[in-house]
Amino acid sequence: MSDRTLEQPLDELQIFLDIATEAAMAAGAVLQSFWGKLDSIEEKGRPGDLVTNADKAAEAVILEILRRHVPHHNILAEESGALGGKPSKYRWAIDPLDGTTNYAHQFPFFATSIGLLIDGVPSVGVVFNPFTQELFRGATGLGATYNRQSIGVSKTQELEKSLLVTGFAYDRRETSDNNYAEFCHLTHLTQGVRRSGSASVDLAYVACGRLDGYWERGLSPWDVSAGIVLVREAGGRVTAYDGSPFDLESGRILATNTAIHDALSAELLQVQAR
Repeated sequence: MSDRTLEQPLDELQIFLDIATEAAMAAGAVLQSFWGKLDSIEEKGRPGDLVTNADKAAEAVILEILRRHVPHHNILAEESGALGGKPSKYRWAIDPLDGTTNYAHQFPFFATSIGLLIDGVPSVGVVFNPFTQELFRGATGLGATYNRQSIGVSKTQELEKSLLVTGFAYDRRETSDNNYAEFCHLTHLTQGVRRSGSASVDLAYVACGRLDGYWERGLSPWDVSAGIVLVREAGGRVTAYDGSPFDLESGRILATNTAIHDALSAELLQVQAR
């Protein structure tokens, strides 16, 4: 478990965790109902950045549940944007379907991701893949679980023995800062680098020890808020590429099992310095 930098009653966090779980599982049921039956797939202005009727329907269910339970909280949703005009220390960051391209192609790596920021700090997180029925939950001071069983990060100590995961941003065609060089470099230094297409699933898999480390750029708060909680509560470390404190608005993240963190950070910086 991570240290709680901001004191928050654990019983209140448990309530928020249960609300997030209810919303994620309800959204998952919606995604299951649309599986293989999509009648609307659109691009949101950038090639490969898709939205479907499943995304929209799942988000509507999440919003209804959050408004019913915590009507005074603010919300940042991928499809609806910022909601709730009054200042609040609570802000939900939700992605109803993280991995839309996978989902549209019926490739079963996707999830609903629901995170709660308290005073800007990721404090509650739920990631749920309804296809595999994998439910990851975590809250600051309460630990992290996979299908209600406690989880922890891997014990891999050396970068060359690690299995990593990353992703490529939607603007990869237009910018040289596209993660390709890092991908190739680290593929040669490790046992492999995977690309699943879902940031929340990547972080959840680091949390439960299936993967040893993850880095990516071009991310939004709704992509990673929930997963950050899972990794930290499972004993992992989350920072910027250079090891400095993570900035949710930067779009860049490095998350590992802690043991390989400094080594992975050094390699990322080496590639970027070229």
